[in-house]
Formats: sequence, C-alpha cells, structure tokens
Amino acid sequence: MHYISVLNQSAMLIQAPNYHIRAAQPDEIESVFIDWAAREGWNPGLNDAGSFYRADKNGFLIGSLGNEPVSCISVVKYHPGFAFLGFYIVKPQMRGKGLGLKIWNAAIEYAADANVGLDGVIDQQDNYKKSGFRLAYRNIRYYGKSFKTDSFNPGILPFADGDLKQLLAYDASLFPVDRKSFTESWVTHPAHLAGIARAGHSLNGYCVIRPCRNGYKIGPLFADSPDAADALLRQALNRIPAGSDYYIDIPEPNTNSPHMINSLKLTPVFETARMYTQKNPLIDITKIFGVTTFKLG
Repeated sequence: MHYISVLNQSAMLIQAPNYHIRAAQPDEIESVFIDWAAREGWNPGLNDAGSFYRADKNGFLIGSLGNEPVSCISVVKYHPGFAFLGFYIVKPQMRGKGLGLKIWNAAIEYAADANVGLDGVIDQQDNYKKSGFRLAYRNIRYYGKSFKTDSFNPGILPFADGDLKQLLAYDASLFPVDRKSFTESWVTHPAHLAGIARAGHSLNGYCVIRPCRNGYKIGPLFADSPDAADALLRQALNRIPAGSDYYIDIPEPNTNSPHMINSLKLTPVFETARMYTQKNPLIDITKIFGVTTFKLG
C-alpha cells in the first residue's frame, strides 16, 4: 500500500502532444483525487473533498490525454512559505511513460520557493531526496477497535461553534502556518466529530474523528499532555459504533505518545517518512498525537 506513488525520474517521456496539465474543477476532487486514492488502497475520508479543495483551490492538478485524466497531484499552498504535497497518482496503465514526472514538475513549480512537505513510503526516500526532500522523522499508523466507556472527564467536551476562535489559534500553534480555511471546514463538517479539551477557560487540545471508506480516522489529535490526548481519543471513540476499525497516525518523535498507545492497546500497521525541502518547521511534536492527514499534513 502506497501513500504517494513512486517518482520515477528516469522514465522516458512518451510523445504525447495532447497531454496537458490543469487545475482541477471542484467536482474532480472527489471523482479523481479521492476515488483514485481509494483504488490505491489509501482509505480516504468519505467527506474529504470539500475541505481539501477549500485549503487551496489552485493546488490540485490533473494531467489529461485529450479529455481523459491520467495523472494527478496536489500541492496545497497554505502560505507562500509552506506547502504540502500528496495525491501523486498516475493511472496504472499509463505508468512508466514519464507523465508522472511532468505533473510532479508542475507541482514543484507551483510551490515556488515554499518549504514543501510530504509523507512518503520509507523505501522511496532516495527518490524524494533526488527532488530535494530531506527526512524529518517517521509517522507510524496505529490501528484499534472502538469501544464504549462510562468514564467521564469534565474537561473533555464536544466542539461547539463558540469554541472556533480558540481552536483555530490552538491549531495554528501546532502547524507550520495558519490554515484557518481548511481547519474551520474540517471541524465544522456535519459528518466530522470534533472534541476539545479545556482547562478552565483555556483550550489545551482538540480531536477530530471522521468516517472513511473503511472505518474511521483520527486527525488531528493535538493536546498539551498525554492525559488530555488519551481522554480526547476516548471521547471520540464513544461517539462511533463500538467495534469499529479506527486509525491514527502518530509522529514517532512524540515521546509523550506511548501512554496513549499502551492505554488503548494500539497496533502499528504502517509508516511513512515525513520529509521537507527546507528546514523542519518549528513546532512542538510532543503535542501532536495524531496527524491531520497524510495528504495535506
């Protein structure tokens, strides 16, 4: 299972004068990016398309032969200084012909001088290094089965509209740049279940759980402490059917995460390499207990 397709810089480019690259239309985020990702086995969320497109309407590129899409890539530019790359897919029957390299180059050109991040499979690190990416750390995907609990924590609450301002500020403190448009859409979507952790009047964590093609994914799960992270995750699991499959992607350098991993008996099932083209962003990894999404960072 891949999360970003293989970059093959040595492929010979076929003679394809009718191959052109353009920005995706809103409906194509679902019909191309999300559906193709599902066919690759990436298990996207059922309602990802709208929030993804809102993050950067120009950041989703499609390569077509005539009118037929044959390749895609996203490079969501949250800020002139930071972008995140994902959805690098070429239709299986068109691979090895150089079409992927052309759309990859178009994405890198769109990113311009931004620091670009990605999550790639470990055995493709050398290929990404050839394009200027450097390893930052590993993200480990964990699997669990949801369950119901009678435990009650008064500091863990369902997200309400009045929490949005504090939540956006908290999110911005744990992401390389402010991503207000995306985050607001992500936490307020009716199918996404968001929860917050409070200590007095301060917000010290939040969590989103969303339905996917298979089970549920947790992300983000940001919290100031291991106890808050554990409580947020348990509250999220209480809100979905017991026995559901769920997945959470945890940065390996988060030394606070073993408490939650062991408490919930999570099982590692996959890993990616987080890579950047420039310096690692200055964020506190010990507060990131769940990556938002491998596609958008």
